[in-house]
This record gives sequence, C-alpha cells and structure tokens, in this order.
Amino acid sequence: MKVAFRTDASIQIGTGHVMRCLTLANELRRQGNECWFVCREHPGNLGDLIASQGHGLMLLPAPANHSPEGKDTASDDYAFWLGVPWQEDARQTLDVISSLKPDWLVVDHYALDAQWERSLSSVVGDIMVIDDLANRPHACTLILDQNLGRVASDYDGLLPAVCQRLIGPGFALVRREFAVLRKRSLERRIDPELKRILISLGGIDRPNVTGQVLEALATSSLPASTELDIIMGAYAPYLGEVRQQAGQLPFKATVSVNIRDMAERMCVADLSIGAAGGTSWERGCLGLPAVLIVLAENQVAGAEALETAGAAISVGDTLSVVTKLSPILMALSNTSRLMKMSKAAANITDGHGACSVAHTMSSAGR
Repeated sequence: MKVAFRTDASIQIGTGHVMRCLTLANELRRQGNECWFVCREHPGNLGDLIASQGHGLMLLPAPANHSPEGKDTASDDYAFWLGVPWQEDARQTLDVISSLKPDWLVVDHYALDAQWERSLSSVVGDIMVIDDLANRPHACTLILDQNLGRVASDYDGLLPAVCQRLIGPGFALVRREFAVLRKRSLERRIDPELKRILISLGGIDRPNVTGQVLEALATSSLPASTELDIIMGAYAPYLGEVRQQAGQLPFKATVSVNIRDMAERMCVADLSIGAAGGTSWERGCLGLPAVLIVLAENQVAGAEALETAGAAISVGDTLSVVTKLSPILMALSNTSRLMKMSKAAANITDGHGACSVAHTMSSAGR
C-alpha cells in the first residue's frame, strides 16, 4: 500500500501529532508499505526528522499571517493551527498527492474535519483519522482515538455508518522499542525506589513548565543522591535557561536534546514528570508511574482517566506545579505506592497498538 499522512508540527502545535504518525508509518513500512508525509513548513516543523527516517516528504508553503476562515471546520483555537484557510490547505494537499494516488490518507490535525476530508476523497482510496477530541464530523473509513476513558459512542453522529472505530489505549501508537523493553522494565519495578526521575514536557514547552518543575524540585525534600533526566527538543525556546537552572540544583541533573533512546530512559527511570499526552502510552507500556501536568485543555480528561486508573497523579494545570509537586514526591517515596502505580500503568497498554492499527488498515482498505 501507499499511505499518505497529513499532519503538522510547529512551535504552536507541538510535536506529538507528527511523532505518533511516524510511529504508525514505521510500522506500516515494516509490514512492506510505502509512506509519505504532507506537512506545512511551520516554524518548528519536523521535516528533517521525517526524512531522516526514510519516509517521503512533501512540504506545503509556510503560512503568511491570516485570520481563520471556515470556523466550523474546528474549534476557534485549533483552526489557527492550520496556518491557512482549510480550503487552501485542501487544494495544496490535493496538488501534491494527486499523482501519488495513495491507498490511505491518514489525517491527524485538530483543524481538519469532514469538509476537508471530502475534498481529498477523489484521489485517495480510504481516509483514516487520528483524533483525541470527538468534537467534529469526519468523512472517513477508519478512526483512531487511543485515549483512556474514550468510548465508541462518543463519536455517534460524527462519522459515516461504515466507519470502523478503533477506540482506547489498546490501539495506542507506541514505538516498537517500548514493547521490546516491557518485560525488563516491569521486572525492575517489583521493589521500586524513587532514585531517578525522568522529566519530559514535550518537544517545545513554550511556557517553560520544565523550569517550574525544576524550581519546585530545588526546594523539595529529595535526597542529594536523586538523579534527574531532563528531556527537551532543539526548538524549545527556554532550553538555555533550563540548562543553567539544572546546573544549580542540589542533585545531579542532565539535560538532553532530541534523544533517540526514550524507551531506555523510561525503562531505567523510577518516576516520570510529564504531560498527559501521547507519552502516557509509552509510560504505560513500561509500567512507569507518572506525575502529570496538564498543558492544554484537551489533556484534562486524559489526566483524570489516568489518575482514576491509578497509573498517575495529576498536579493539574501549570499554575499548580510549584506548590503541589513537592508534597506529591514525598508521598511517592513510599515503595508500595510506586509499585501499585506501576502495575496500574502496565495494565493500560502492552505497546502493540501500532501493529494492530497497521493490520486493520491492510484488511480494511478497498
């Protein structure tokens, strides 16, 4: 099959949509398929990363300043993420993929809905949508919503009758290396201690939540032997400040950029401090307990579901980081608490979701 992906990364959007699409694309290629990405040349786009992983890349022109049009295509907040009116995006996407004639078009973009999808239907075999919001109609054959707490009926009235629904973290798009390390990671959590903390607040972290976390940890009761593994993206605007701040902490803290070994780092970590986004499924696969910080409105439900499941503790939004984080870490010095959270996290997903989704696409296509 030929599979095209329409998704974007930027300083405003973040990197999560492209990263999960890359996970699916790598699995599709492993199964013998050809993948292409259509991305707009936003500041902070991940075109170089996509190309470095061996997939085709077609860049749409960088946007000029515009006022969102067609506000019914997405919420007012998300419409602006596209960079151009949806009609223009549809025309430009049509121009670049019409000769490709993909068997599947995978759409992972909060600013796109059924109107855009119908505009592309004449040149693609089937359309798959990856979504987290269940807030707008789609014209697709297959929809994936990997979020804990989501149920298929949330999409009632938003999809064609023939659309197949892949719902829940059993279909989470987790890279293969996480599933490979699952057994080892779960074994080392049988008698856990809080010694090594992984801090990862997304590839961009525009509000510098990482800095707030380090501020809270600096005055916490963590022992001097604690190690912090801080992960950031090359486009993170506060990278320099975080590096300086990390060097002044009373315990060892390392700042790493654009890493390729996240699975290994999660495996050896005892706790993660991170966002309630796509990395939740990576943590779950490895049974890594988490303290969650809600970075966007669309993460609220996910954070609540993960906390209810016992896999994480939610700090809430970024306003609560400095005051709430230290008491939570004191509570997690309890070995039995960490062990219970680890078991709950491991029950969320086994890390084979991408394989299942790829097989479904192969069998469901026209």
